[in-house]
Amino acid sequence: MIQIETNKTPKCELEIKKQWCKGCNLCVAACPRSVLALDLLGKIKVVEAEKCIACGLCESTCPDFAIRVIKNA
Repeated sequence: MIQIETNKTPKCELEIKKQWCKGCNLCVAACPRSVLALDLLGKIKVVEAEKCIACGLCESTCPDFAIRVIKNA
């Protein structure tokens, strides 16, 4: 079973599948607002969800599909 962590922001929801993350840091580097970071285990985590602008760069750069941006209507 895949555990999904969801972080809601005013513009979107960020879904994180930590089991799929290999800690490559590409999504962290791609984020223009420093919303993401790696935790102590080297897995992706959301550190400042309120700064997210729902650009989708994190999702598009992740080779493991470990993060998904769901834009709010």
